Amino acid sequence: MTRGAGGGGGGPKQGPIDKFTGPGGSTGASGGSQAAGPDNAALMAAITQSRDALDANIRAVGADVMLLRQDLRNAVSRITEAEARISGVEDDVVTLKRKLAALVSTQKGLALRVEDAEGRARRNNLCFVGLPEGCEKGGKEGFLTRWLESWVPPGTLSGCFVIERAHRALMQKPPEGARPRPVIAKLLNYHDRDISYGAGLSILSDKIQFPSFLRTVENGNFFAQAYIDLCLHFGWTWIGILASDNDFGLQHGQNLLKDAPKSGICVEFYETLATQITEKSLSHVVNVIRWSTSRVIVCFTFSPQMISFLRVISAQKIVGKVWIASTSWLSSVFSLKDLWETLHGTVGFAVYSGEIPMFKEFLYSIHPSKFPNDIYMKQFWEHAFTCQWREDFNRTMTGNEMDGKRVCTQTEKLETLDESAYDVNNFRYPYKAYNAIYAIAQALHDLKACIPMHGPFINRTCADYPRFHPWQLLHYLKNVRTKNSAGKEVFFDENGDAPPMMDFINWQMTSKDTSRFLKVGTYEANALKGQKLIINSSAIEWDTGHPRVPVSICSEPCRPGYRKAATEGKPRCCFGCVLCSEGSITNQSDSADCMKCPDDHWSSILRDRCIAKSISFLSYAESLGMILALMSVFFFLNASCVFGVFVWYRDTPVVKANNRGISYLLLISLKLCFLCALNFIGRPTKWTCMLQQIIFGVIFSLCISCVLAKTITVVIVFRATKPNSNLKKFLSPKIAYTIVLTCTLIPVTIGVAWLTTSPSFPEHSTSPAMREIFLGCNEGSVGWFYSMLAFMGLLACASFLISFLARKLPDSFNETKFITFSMLSFVSVWLSFIPAYLSTKGKYMIAVEVFAILSSSAGLLYCIFAPKAFIIFWRPERNTRDYLSSKSKSSLKNKY
Repeated sequence: MTRGAGGGGGGPKQGPIDKFTGPGGSTGASGGSQAAGPDNAALMAAITQSRDALDANIRAVGADVMLLRQDLRNAVSRITEAEARISGVEDDVVTLKRKLAALVSTQKGLALRVEDAEGRARRNNLCFVGLPEGCEKGGKEGFLTRWLESWVPPGTLSGCFVIERAHRALMQKPPEGARPRPVIAKLLNYHDRDISYGAGLSILSDKIQFPSFLRTVENGNFFAQAYIDLCLHFGWTWIGILASDNDFGLQHGQNLLKDAPKSGICVEFYETLATQITEKSLSHVVNVIRWSTSRVIVCFTFSPQMISFLRVISAQKIVGKVWIASTSWLSSVFSLKDLWETLHGTVGFAVYSGEIPMFKEFLYSIHPSKFPNDIYMKQFWEHAFTCQWREDFNRTMTGNEMDGKRVCTQTEKLETLDESAYDVNNFRYPYKAYNAIYAIAQALHDLKACIPMHGPFINRTCADYPRFHPWQLLHYLKNVRTKNSAGKEVFFDENGDAPPMMDFINWQMTSKDTSRFLKVGTYEANALKGQKLIINSSAIEWDTGHPRVPVSICSEPCRPGYRKAATEGKPRCCFGCVLCSEGSITNQSDSADCMKCPDDHWSSILRDRCIAKSISFLSYAESLGMILALMSVFFFLNASCVFGVFVWYRDTPVVKANNRGISYLLLISLKLCFLCALNFIGRPTKWTCMLQQIIFGVIFSLCISCVLAKTITVVIVFRATKPNSNLKKFLSPKIAYTIVLTCTLIPVTIGVAWLTTSPSFPEHSTSPAMREIFLGCNEGSVGWFYSMLAFMGLLACASFLISFLARKLPDSFNETKFITFSMLSFVSVWLSFIPAYLSTKGKYMIAVEVFAILSSSAGLLYCIFAPKAFIIFWRPERNTRDYLSSKSKSSLKNKY
């Protein structure tokens, strides 16, 4: 086929291409048109076939795409349906949660209503304490009604309340002479609009259950905190708790058990005294106390259980315990003289006592003859004076009536009674009753003094005095704020409670027959922190008979220098003492953690104080620095002597052999090496730090380059002896000096770059683990420092390798064996230097570097020059040209 003029080549398929190449190819196209016809038809057929196949593929792909679309629509539909179902389930869950919350709320409301109903059912109960057993003849309800009406003017209680039922407390009937069981009465038509002077239960502050209840006695809620503050005041952190199995004991005991650990007080045991005490339960509690290590026992108990318990304690001679009494038995138990020795030194909180004018005189003036209708007066008189009262003093009584007691003379004086039996100096509950009366009197006064149209009630009205409603008086009672005749303020808070204030009492046995309650402090819950509990500790007499406070702790306090370490399986009050680590101290006893000393201080030997660290550096004054300095001077003098010897014998063959000038230069550099070690000793300064490493690097490089030059010179000299050797042109001394200059310029360059970028500087190096402050030099750039060492190591290795390879050259002029030994010692020293340098700290790191400088330099000095000095001084016959020439010729013959 003819090639077209504008075509790029020939071939059957090139005609159509040439047709579209442009004007340059038109002639060729027209010339070959007839031959190209079949080819065009074949190409068009191929294109048509390919198009049909492509269309079929496109249709197949379209069908597949339609199927995928349908599948996608189905998937979307299913996902939409699933989302709808999930949304429905979520809505159902939200609805169920709302219903559940409503049910929970309803349940809580029902529980509160049940509790309120129980409280309201109990609220109309009255407890009468002290009524003699068997006095309720004719029915308890009728007796109580008649007894209450006998104490008030006729008609006062008519219609106010009706006693529905009454019964004795469910407990075992006490023996004769013991405290009678209380009488509990259920009242109707009674509303608790009253002021109590003795009810301390915290639930009474709930104004939902008891909206009209007020009291002048303290709320028992703060009892637990009061006892915690008391234990912290005396340092008692290891206590026991004894509680009665009733509302009073369980409530306060559990509160103390829960709150004590929050203040760092641990409870060794918590035991309860059952209402019906059995020998087994009593024995268990006694054994727990016997084997307990805590000396302080807090008691939330009532008198009956406590008396039985203390009698067993007294009989078994369990002593050394500090009993912290509660108000429920603080006075009654101490009237029993058989318990005095056990209870001596007992402390506790009692109801706050105040002054009641003329009340003491009144108490001393009472007499059964003045109050003939008082059923308690005669019993009190008989019990106090241990006698039998009779109305007709002149009538002779039978033996049964006397019951072994003398007849009361009726002239007994109440002033002669012991304070534990008849306390007229501490008015506690009478003082609270006195305040209640004062509050009512003030409320009545305020109610009566109300000005019309300025009252507190609807339409600013006042109460109709004296025909007012009880709730009107209650309004004034809640807002009372007055002072009693003793000058103390009387008021009620929003819960109807009086200000929480109590006396701290110490019971002391002054003799076998007399004792006293001594007020030694007060506790005021609303006072500022640190002023709540005020105690006169010197006035307290403990069970030991002296004012020293007993210790009740699980573990002895850790001394200063030690910290507490918890003991596994024991409360946190039981711990061991661990000495603080170095660099840490405790300057107080019983510390939980050690304090780190500042970086510039260190702990003392006892770890109880931080002392300033001493500044340490490699000094001439200490033995290590002095030894290194003397070694440096000694080796310098040795090098100087060798240099002097070589100068004196400069014309001898031994000195002239192996390049005398390089030997002089090597000796000078060794002397400088010994002197540069002194730059590392002494107090670092700015200039010594900047120059010590650089001078050391440059001088050592000069020294090693001299050794390298000597080694290379020896090798060239002996290799150049061969005929037609090309090394003869390197026999010039300039070659050695060139090697020295080149190898010295490199560390000089490194030193200049080091000084320019990050020069060394003095710094104080310290850390909590170091006993001293190390004054040393910071290299500035560790990279430059190790670059200098690496270059010196490279020179040393090169010298060692060349000298080792040339060790078998003739001996007369050859010192390569000695160079080999010197470089072997040099390399060994510096290879051992690196790990030693990195593993030491402080001045010892500097000492390692100085020792490495001195030992490696000394190795070079003695290994290279000691054999020459030996020949000069002790073998002068070998230091002649004839001897060296003959030795050289024989060596060459043996070698070649």
